[in-house]
Amino acid sequence: MAEQQLLEMPTDWRRALAIVAHPDDLEYGAAAAIATWLDDERQCAYLLATRGEAGIDTLPPAEAGPLREREQRESAAAVGVAAVEFLDHSDGVIEYGTALRRDFAAAIRRHRPELVITLNHHDTWGGVAWNTPDHRAVGRATLDAVADAGNRWIFPELADQGLLPWNGVRYVAVAGSPRPTHAVDARAGLDRGVASLLCHRTYIEALTQEDPERYARSFLEGNMAAVAERFGGRPGVAFELFSR
Repeated sequence: MAEQQLLEMPTDWRRALAIVAHPDDLEYGAAAAIATWLDDERQCAYLLATRGEAGIDTLPPAEAGPLREREQRESAAAVGVAAVEFLDHSDGVIEYGTALRRDFAAAIRRHRPELVITLNHHDTWGGVAWNTPDHRAVGRATLDAVADAGNRWIFPELADQGLLPWNGVRYVAVAGSPRPTHAVDARAGLDRGVASLLCHRTYIEALTQEDPERYARSFLEGNMAAVAERFGGRPGVAFELFSR
């Protein structure tokens, strides 16, 4: 049985907010789509729950955190994103709950996006590899915070801080989902996506002995080619899309 074809991502939005757990979460695919969208004079901001301080085995967190923050800011700049915020939740032990939802709802009220982007919240990556607790917690809290941001009676203290309810989120796009529904032709953003991933050089060099540029390009091109099989032959980035 043939896999279901991917639909075109909607374009009736102008502002996006990407909410993920760690530096590099967006760069393994979504950044190429973001670069493509920004060509159309759209706006996007990044919100990271952690600084990725527990992500490099050879570096203690006190060294890794500032380094990975710097690499993430450079990575965002490579695709044209200037606004990058960090929340300082602890890498590896992010807890799903009201504190996380409140932080995300506050950011959604502050940035007032129409599109929210996050990373795979499902238990597995394609039914093969177990997903990490951080990704699951952040993805699920993001989906919940979209509704929280629009309800004045949930986290009323945010309104006291001047963050009024925002019900304008129309879509939530989940990158890396094992259940993609939509895609965007990201050929125009591929080179910037590669450059963005390469900004995480310290992480990549700790992850693989392969040449970083070859590793980054082959990974992104391979993923985009796989999407093309379900997207009319067009290399792209796939998302599971929730509409509101």
